[in-house]
Amino acid sequence: MRKLEIRDAEVMQIAIRQEIERSDESRYDHRLHGVLLVASRQTCADVARLFGEDRRTIQRWVKKFETSGFEGLREGDHTGRPNRLGGEQLEAVAADLRKNPRDFGHRQNLWDGKALSEHLKKHYNIKLGVRQCQRMFSHLGFRLRKPRPRVAQSDPVKIEAFKKTPSPGKKEGC
Repeated sequence: MRKLEIRDAEVMQIAIRQEIERSDESRYDHRLHGVLLVASRQTCADVARLFGEDRRTIQRWVKKFETSGFEGLREGDHTGRPNRLGGEQLEAVAADLRKNPRDFGHRQNLWDGKALSEHLKKHYNIKLGVRQCQRMFSHLGFRLRKPRPRVAQSDPVKIEAFKKTPSPGKKEGC
């Protein structure tokens, strides 16, 4: 009998891994299959290579199964580090972001990670890094807008002629 092969095997491996990550149930089934192979006398290293996982991950699955049974393979809570801003504070920050930063004594006209970090430190006594503040924008449903740079003392007529798209309300001539 001829050996079966899957076309675009590398791409399909990625697609299958994404499908496994799709839900808690599919990840649970994936862990079950890994433990089943170890129970069938496969080594953790062999199963890890086959599954595209780290050897320690397979060992962790087996240990959880040994200590907690099937329930040990289910998804647990991933609490992570608690937020430094409570619900009411987060709502207040969102309201602040709808206002101009100059209203709070900042020098710039638009919010960015650095300005938000300074704002939180000054008004809420909370120290967050610039990158954390940038993530907070998307968490609160805001997006970063950067102003277009303007060259000092530039000629507005030449700028208008150089633009690829016409200004709103102007019709292009033939």
